[in-house]
Amino acid sequence: MSKSTPKTSIKSKPQRRVPQRRTPDIEEPVIAHPMERVIAIVYDGMLILALLFLVGTVLTVIGTLLTMQTGTDSAQAQSLPTWYQNFIMTPSFVLTLVGFYGMFWRRGGQTLGMQTWRLKTVNNAGHLLTWGQSFRRILAACLMPLLCGVIGSLIGGSRAVLLTSVFFGFIFNYIFCLFNSRGLAVQDMLSNTITLKMPKVEQEGLWRGFRNRKKNK
Repeated sequence: MSKSTPKTSIKSKPQRRVPQRRTPDIEEPVIAHPMERVIAIVYDGMLILALLFLVGTVLTVIGTLLTMQTGTDSAQAQSLPTWYQNFIMTPSFVLTLVGFYGMFWRRGGQTLGMQTWRLKTVNNAGHLLTWGQSFRRILAACLMPLLCGVIGSLIGGSRAVLLTSVFFGFIFNYIFCLFNSRGLAVQDMLSNTITLKMPKVEQEGLWRGFRNRKKNK
């Protein structure tokens, strides 16, 4: 009888344990800090001043050609008519301001200054603002500076007092955040909008937001 060959047991190689990667905690948007919002406005303010200066220069040239006779020396220089300043130039400045913020808020929710600090303005539903919502937010932001300016003009009357009162009204919009339970500014509450601090991983560039919005149309 033939001897049976012993069965050799095949040992399986131990499998290496692949360490599982920890999924990073997903950071969520939070209410923007008032100081960051003020700094972003200062960034945008330089661009807005340049736009207003350009618009004012063009309107001044047009108004001079249409409403006044130009003299030959500085002694004959005249100022633009009051009606032209109040009904042409002032509304043009307001439209420039609304157009600047409205264009950026409608496209990506961010101006150039807001993009630097990862801020984004949306409505309470989390959607980008419409032209109407943008106008209401700008109007709400100007309410306190305008009210303080009127009070300052009644109390003091000088230009320094007026500018100080307007500046105090502007700062009050953001000081209000410190006393509000949700950290909202005055313009947030009056216009039903909100400015958020976006996380780094979900931050979308301004120009990418322009392109994505154009593709979705």
